Amino acid sequence: MADKPVLLSLFPHLQIMKTLHQRLNLYIDGNETYTFVPAEPVGARSLTIYRNSGDLVLNPPNTPLPASAERSGKTIYGIFGMVTLVMSEYIIIITGRELRGRFMGHNVYRATDYDILPLNPDVSVSNPPNSVETHLLALVRSHLYGGHFLYSYGWDLTRRLQAQWETIQGDAGRALWEVADDRFFWNKFLQTRFINVTHANADQNLSPYILPVVYGTFDIRPARVNGHHIRLCLLSRRSRYRAGTRYFRRGIDRDGHVANFVETEQVLLLDSPNPDGTGDEVNGQLSFVQIRGSMPMFWAEVNTLRYKPDLQIMDLEDTIDATRKHFEEQLQIYGDTSLVSLVNHKGHEKPVKEAYEQGVVQLNYPNIHYQYFDFHNECKHMRWDRISVLVDQLEEDLIKQGYFHLDSQKPQPVMLQKGTIRTNCMDNLDRTNVAQAALAKWILNRQLRSLGILNENETIDGYDDLVRDFREMWADHANEISIAYSGTGALKTDYTRTGKRTKTGALEDGYKSVMRYLKNNFFDGARQDAFDLMTGTWTPARGWSPASLVADRRPLITRAMPYVLWFSVFMIFAGLTLPRTSDYSLFYYFLLWFCLVALSLTFIFVHGIQYVNWPRLLPLVDIIHYDGPGFRSGHRGKGFGIPALDPHQGVATPTPRMTHKRGNTNKLEEIELGTVKKDE
Repeated sequence: MADKPVLLSLFPHLQIMKTLHQRLNLYIDGNETYTFVPAEPVGARSLTIYRNSGDLVLNPPNTPLPASAERSGKTIYGIFGMVTLVMSEYIIIITGRELRGRFMGHNVYRATDYDILPLNPDVSVSNPPNSVETHLLALVRSHLYGGHFLYSYGWDLTRRLQAQWETIQGDAGRALWEVADDRFFWNKFLQTRFINVTHANADQNLSPYILPVVYGTFDIRPARVNGHHIRLCLLSRRSRYRAGTRYFRRGIDRDGHVANFVETEQVLLLDSPNPDGTGDEVNGQLSFVQIRGSMPMFWAEVNTLRYKPDLQIMDLEDTIDATRKHFEEQLQIYGDTSLVSLVNHKGHEKPVKEAYEQGVVQLNYPNIHYQYFDFHNECKHMRWDRISVLVDQLEEDLIKQGYFHLDSQKPQPVMLQKGTIRTNCMDNLDRTNVAQAALAKWILNRQLRSLGILNENETIDGYDDLVRDFREMWADHANEISIAYSGTGALKTDYTRTGKRTKTGALEDGYKSVMRYLKNNFFDGARQDAFDLMTGTWTPARGWSPASLVADRRPLITRAMPYVLWFSVFMIFAGLTLPRTSDYSLFYYFLLWFCLVALSLTFIFVHGIQYVNWPRLLPLVDIIHYDGPGFRSGHRGKGFGIPALDPHQGVATPTPRMTHKRGNTNKLEEIELGTVKKDE
C-alpha cells in the first residue's frame, strides 16, 4: 500500500496505527437487532446491537447472519455515535460523504448524509410517539446537517502535526480514538457506549467502529512555485467544550474552557515529483498553528432585541481560578503564548477589554505576552493594509516561537514551534480572521524563503495562483467558522479574499450583520439546544416529557403582541386599497392602526427578553437575572419598571431530574423553577 512509505518517509519510527472499517453493510433483524458487517476484510468481526437491551456485541470472525435479517440498501461509511433521547436510544450512522482531499497519504471526508436508527422497537423516527421526541430528533438532525464534520479512516485529524510527532512511539499500534485530542474529538460523548464496552472487555474491542469526527474546516491545494511542487493545507478544529452559539456561549466556564475555541493549522507540504511530474512522496512538512477563543472570564451579552445586547461581566470569586486554568492548559499544550486583543478601547467593548487585561496583569505569567491592537481605529477608512502594523509588532514573537519543520532526510525536526498566537475580538470571528490570515501569510513567506523556494526579496504576492489559493482558503475557512458560531458567513472576507477592502464587501457585510441579528435573536435558541444535546452538556432522564419544552406558557398579552403588530401592519396596507370616499374617515382609520403598531412595537422592545429565542434545555436564567458584582451596561427589555417576567416561562426549566455539567466536571448545577443553585 502506498500510504505506509509516505508516512514512514516523514515519521521513520512510526508504525501505522490501527485503521477503521471504511464501509459497513447494515442488516436489520426485525425488532431484534442491528448488525454491522465490514465490507472488507471479508470475515472481519461484525457488530450486533440488540434493540431491546441496548447491548453491543462484537461477534467472532465469520459469524453467520440470522436468516431473517434484511440488508439495508445504503452503504454505511461510519458510526457517528449513539444518543439517548426521552423515548429511546438512537444510533447515528453516516450514509453519505464527500471527499475533501488527500492528506499525508489518507483521504479526508466530510459527512454529508445520515440515518438515525431507534433501538426501541416501538419508536419510529419518521413518526415519533410524542411532540417532545419529535422536537429532540429535530435538534439532532439540525446539528448533523448544519455542522461541518470531517473525518479520516487512517490519519488523526484531531491533532496538529507536531503533537503527533512528539508522541510517535507511544501511538504505535493504537486506535485513532485512543490518541485523539480530547478537545477536538467532537463526537466523543456520542461514542461513550462504544468506548466503555472496549474498556470493560479486552475481547470486545470496538476500536475499528469508533470513528473520531472533527467539527472544523479542511482545504488542501497544490501549487508550483519556481519549479517546486508544494501543497498548501488549512485545517481548523473546534473545541467541543463550551460549544454553542454567538450570544449563548461567551467567556469561560469553571474548568477553564472558553467559548468558540478553535485551533487553526496551516500546513505546507513539499512534494518530490515523480517522473510524470505529479507530486507523490512528501519530502518535507511545515506547520504553523494559531488559536482563538473567547476572552477568559465570566461575561455575557444578554439579548434584548436591541442591535447591541446588554453587556454583562460577572466578577465571581472563582474568576481568576478559571482564567488560571485556561492559561495553564494553553501553556502546557502550546508553550509560550502571545495574547492578541482586537476589541475596541472605547464604547461597548471597553469594559471587556479592561477586565481581560486586569486578569492578565493579576496572573502575571512570564511566558505570556499581551499585545493590544486597536483594529477599528488603525484600519479605519478601509485602510485594512494597516494590519501590517500588528504583524510588525508581533514579528519578534513570531520568530521566537517559530513553526514545525520536518525533513524526511533528517531524523529530527529542523524546527519546533515553541509557542503560539492567541487572537480574540468580541466574537473571535471577523477581526480575528483578518489578523490570523495576515500572520499566516507572513509565516508562509518565511517558510518558503527558508526552503529556498522564494528569494529573500520575494513574497507569495508575486505568484498569482498561489496567493489566490491562499486568500480563498482563508476566506472559506473564515466563513465556515463564522457559520458555526454566528449562523452567517464571516464579515470582512472581501479583504481576505482580494487583499483590499471594497464598497461591495461593505454592503455584503451589512446584509450579513442584519442576518446575524435575526438569527441570533430569533433562531439560535434551538441551535444552542442542539449543541448541548449532542455534546452531552444536557442529557434527558428516561421517560422525562415536559410539555413546556414545546409549549408557550408566556402570559397571553405577551404572546398576543406580535399578532397585534402584524395584523396592524396588514390593515395599514389594506387601507391603501380602500376607496377614497372620505379623507376624514381614512385619517382616523390609519391613526388607529398606526397607534396599534406603535404600541405593540413599544411593548415588544420594552419586554424584549420575552421575545428572544432562548435555549430551552439549559435556560440561561443565572445570566439573565445575575445581580452580583461586576458590570452591566443596562437592564433593558425587562418591562415597564415592574418585576421582570421570566423569559423562560414556557421553556423546559431543569429540575433535579435534569442536571447538567460544567465542562467535564462531575459537579452538578441544578436549576429549579427559574432559580439557579450556584456552585459554592
